[in-house]
Amino acid sequence: MLDDVEHRGKSVDAAVARMRKVRTYLPAHRDWAEEAARRYLAARSAFLHERHVLGEPETRPADEEWVVIDSLPEPDARGAARYERTAWGRRYATPDGSLRELWLPSVNVVKEDRPRAEVAEAAAVAAEGVPAHSEFRRPYRPVRGSVTLPQRVRVVAVGCGDGITAVLADRTREEAVQDFRAHARPVLARVVEGEKLIPGSSCVDCEALATCAEPPRVRQLLGVRAPRRPRRRRSVSVSDLRAHSQCPARFHLTRVLHLRSGEPESAAIRRGRAVDNWLNERHGAWREGSCRDTAPPDALPGLAEEEQPVALRLVRHHASRCPVAHLAADETVRVQPRVTAYDPDLDVIVIADADLLYTQHGGWVWRETKTAARRVWEGRPLLKAYPQLALAVLLLAAGVPGGDPRRSRVELEVLHPDGAACEELDPGDSATVDEARAALAGLAAGWALDEEYPAKPGDHCVGCEAQRWCAPGRAQVEG
Repeated sequence: MLDDVEHRGKSVDAAVARMRKVRTYLPAHRDWAEEAARRYLAARSAFLHERHVLGEPETRPADEEWVVIDSLPEPDARGAARYERTAWGRRYATPDGSLRELWLPSVNVVKEDRPRAEVAEAAAVAAEGVPAHSEFRRPYRPVRGSVTLPQRVRVVAVGCGDGITAVLADRTREEAVQDFRAHARPVLARVVEGEKLIPGSSCVDCEALATCAEPPRVRQLLGVRAPRRPRRRRSVSVSDLRAHSQCPARFHLTRVLHLRSGEPESAAIRRGRAVDNWLNERHGAWREGSCRDTAPPDALPGLAEEEQPVALRLVRHHASRCPVAHLAADETVRVQPRVTAYDPDLDVIVIADADLLYTQHGGWVWRETKTAARRVWEGRPLLKAYPQLALAVLLLAAGVPGGDPRRSRVELEVLHPDGAACEELDPGDSATVDEARAALAGLAAGWALDEEYPAKPGDHCVGCEAQRWCAPGRAQVEG
């Protein structure tokens, strides 16, 4: 829609009408897109007015990408003879080319905390890049004609959800180049030279997955057969599957498209995050003293005064059960590690973020710590109540992340204001593995086949982050 308005001369209403004819988008996605486009254009108009008042020249949409092309006289040690650097965003320039702007939209609120290296690289591409065309799997081709490099560049962040703009960089070309050399070049060098395999959601688009040693292959991990109609490779986590089972539309909007209204988080979520952050900090420094050896804090950051007492009780309850308190010095502790596996039967990257992974006597212990307002209800099977435990059982049983599965175990620690409870699961027990497989398959079956993501209104619509753009959800709440 923005391209229609800024590059093709269409009105906003015409761009919206064309977008709404595309039926492959969810209705809620279309509602958000119209709102985001109008808000972006309003923010852009306000920014131009502000700069006009300051006596600055107007910038207009630039048609071509800006690309920094470095051609080497002969291939380097990696076999590369050419490097291209680009910067994603929306491009604007004055008619004489003396000023370039690169606008970086974010889906929801304006993102002002981008790493300095990222901002320096964006500014450098705007300062040194030449207009160029891109073709699939082909090098960029510079546009013919004289190229006027700008005297000044500006990097602007804008939120499509709040319409707020923030200038991240406003520099001369020389300053942009110097900043690139100081902050961005070292990061780019590490990226280009790095050979470490870091599996994760980026494996979805990797063409080398078939021959890569990572992530580990675990056949039938989700226990679901591939759909008859081929699907693009995807990644998924247990929290994704839970979100889909509750409401497919909410899953697609918040987990796939990352659309959220920005409503304040609940007290329970804030409390859980504050407790987790403190535990993670202590577990990361376990050699200097465990939670059991450290005096509890007087307050936890991010919580209001009235929220502190309950949160601090949870911290104290954990101290008596801290799993790293008596570990030998040669053991390994990983705090909130990302564990990734590939289900080749379903062609899905499965991702799990464990709260804590630590070695003990040759095996791995996978611990999940949950905070709750009350004791755990014992009437529901544990692996169905906490399906992340089911995934942990199956991964450990398959030898992920390593170690001896016979010496490994899964732990669940539940902290509540009146105390704490801890349960253990054995990934070497066939009955436990079967139960875990059934629990995970039951959760994944609907997600694996879904292509339409319909709304499933219910009590969960109250407080839903995507309710703003979901007509069935709004009707549910209003009713």
